[in-house]
Amino acid sequence: MQQSQKLDNLLIINMETKEMVVLVVPFVAQGHLNQLLHLSRLLSSYNLPIHIVGTTTHNRQAKLRIHGWDPTSATNIHFHEFETPNFESPPPDPNASDKFPSHLLPSFHLPSHLREPFAKLLADIAPTTRRVIIIHDYLMSTVVQDVVSYENAEAYVFHCASAFTTFSYLWEEKGKPCLEDDDESYKQLTKVPAFEGTIPAEFIEFIMSHQVCNTFNSGNLHDTCNVFDRKFIDFLAKEGLSGNTKQWAMGPFNPVAISDKENLGKRHMSLEWLDKQAQDSVIYVSFGTTTSLSDDEIRELANGLEKSKQKFIWVIRDADKGDIFNGEVRRVELPKGFEERLQEKGLVVREWAPQLEILAHPSTGGFMSHCGWNSSMESITMGVPMATWPMHSDQPRNAVLVTEVLKTGISVRDWELRGELVTSSTIETSIRKLMASDEGDAIRKRAAKLGNDVRRSVEKGGVTGMEIDSFIAHITR
Repeated sequence: MQQSQKLDNLLIINMETKEMVVLVVPFVAQGHLNQLLHLSRLLSSYNLPIHIVGTTTHNRQAKLRIHGWDPTSATNIHFHEFETPNFESPPPDPNASDKFPSHLLPSFHLPSHLREPFAKLLADIAPTTRRVIIIHDYLMSTVVQDVVSYENAEAYVFHCASAFTTFSYLWEEKGKPCLEDDDESYKQLTKVPAFEGTIPAEFIEFIMSHQVCNTFNSGNLHDTCNVFDRKFIDFLAKEGLSGNTKQWAMGPFNPVAISDKENLGKRHMSLEWLDKQAQDSVIYVSFGTTTSLSDDEIRELANGLEKSKQKFIWVIRDADKGDIFNGEVRRVELPKGFEERLQEKGLVVREWAPQLEILAHPSTGGFMSHCGWNSSMESITMGVPMATWPMHSDQPRNAVLVTEVLKTGISVRDWELRGELVTSSTIETSIRKLMASDEGDAIRKRAAKLGNDVRRSVEKGGVTGMEIDSFIAHITR
């Protein structure tokens, strides 16, 4: 860390000698950064000093892409930015044999250098406060392991998936046992696809290296909601997770209402376009920050959208590189004349899009998604049904939660057929089913009801509001 930055950090700490300080340590992938930045907003509303620890590059990325609030406006959220070492940042391969973003693996190993600066920061903060609370992504456990050296420090592990998905891994590891007096949950879990083929061996090894947190974990935090995930939170509490039985379901972390003040004078073109469309008439298509589609997949998706004759917003961009600020980005080519033919029917967005605002817009009636947990949780929160098209990692299990447990979505393709090209006719059928059928209307009503219940959960006396209050009471005891 540069000397001036260290002095700034010490000044902040000295000015804020309090009963408690919270250090937040997110992982570098966009979905992980986003969730813990949103959680920092929630915790800061309790007048707690929040210190977010990360590299200069990834803190910049998180602040640039956040939607629904302005992280620079929160006076008690402070960013500690450590220099980013040089690392490989190759472009994604849209023609890779599987969709896992292996090109990001060099950046995933990058945070290992943060252990020493984090330990120094902790050494500076610990003497100034009665208690230090560290909230860290599971994949940053090795970075924060020196917490064991401080009697007044407690570490809490953040798990970035639903409780259903997280428990499904434990259940599979135990040999898929029957669940006592709960045949329904057992049947739901039997529908999750096998772990094999979702992530490569190198990343499995990386995940396993973070089991060190089992020795110092004070509890587990989840960006999920007891409105729909309580029984799986209860299963985790019974079985234990990362060495501790304490669980808090504090989601949704993302804002549940979008203030017009946030958009004053700077509304994105997609929102202006949505203003002109009928309620629930537009399907939003986006595959997140870790998926790149091949030219063949782009062609089939474009043709499927066109043949469906439904209104759409399509965010078409390559997967992130490890460093999103460095180097060229592939410009995806659409079929000749596609945008001209469909300029009245749809909108193509090639830049970062305000997904939360798009999903919250009354004209948005469906979401074709890769089922990353950020996207899934935002869609659930805003009451938007999904056409699920999972690509890797936890996404196939999130898709099962949406389609089989919550019944707020349909499946575009069977995960077992992931090696096959999804045809335009399959895509057309899926879009029509979700957007223009009695079945789709019924799914939309269920999604709207669930979204309303989830949004109400954050209110005073709601299940999420009480869960956050419980966590705050625990760490300030």
